[in-house]
Amino acid sequence: MKSVEKLRALGIAELEERLADATNELAKEKAGVAAGNRPEKPAKIRNLRREIARINTLTMEKTSGVEKKK
Repeated sequence: MKSVEKLRALGIAELEERLADATNELAKEKAGVAAGNRPEKPAKIRNLRREIARINTLTMEKTSGVEKKK
């Protein structure tokens, strides 16, 4: 299963929990870069930003009652 399909299966509470985790992890990664450390995986920041955007989109779809067609 793709990550979007896994996220779609979650409820709003679980999505908000994942959003908080991803936001905290992104802040840690950005703080490390700002401190001058080289990230182990440079693409991790980009992937976290994309995951946060996906979660926000799915949360808005679920709260507005609009389901995206497959």
